[in-house]
Amino acid sequence: MSPIATYSRIRTAASVISRSKRRSDILPAMTHFPQANPQRRATRVQFDSTIPALVKLEDGQRAKAKLQTISLTGGCLQLVKALHQGDLVEVAFQTQSGPVQGMAEVLTPRKTNGEILQPFRFIALDDDDHHVLSKVVDSVSDQSFLGIRSTMASLAKSY
Repeated sequence: MSPIATYSRIRTAASVISRSKRRSDILPAMTHFPQANPQRRATRVQFDSTIPALVKLEDGQRAKAKLQTISLTGGCLQLVKALHQGDLVEVAFQTQSGPVQGMAEVLTPRKTNGEILQPFRFIALDDDDHHVLSKVVDSVSDQSFLGIRSTMASLAKSY
């Protein structure tokens, strides 16, 4: 056999040897970097109830907020004091599906009816957080769709 034929039969694969029985000790959660699709806007959902959120600023200070809107690429918070556009922050909130925590870039604030609405764009989420966020967006948008559908059905019946 020629050396070329010998090398063509070699197969490579990655392997890990560990005493740990938990997979998370071996393979840490991967980081998800949400990307906006310029041709299709991410599904946004608004909550019926107030979702408290915590914003950790670059200098370590914390600000309490209320989550108004969320999507897989970002969201909008209601704050007492506006943050500076371009600041990098950590946003954390609790959902029915679990906690979500991610790094975000602060966008231009808006003042509406005396409230500060602060949009943000996720720049990094752990896979677990992305999975929870995805479940929340899917669940709320499914409920909204079913609510619209049942409302439309009841309107159709009344004619």
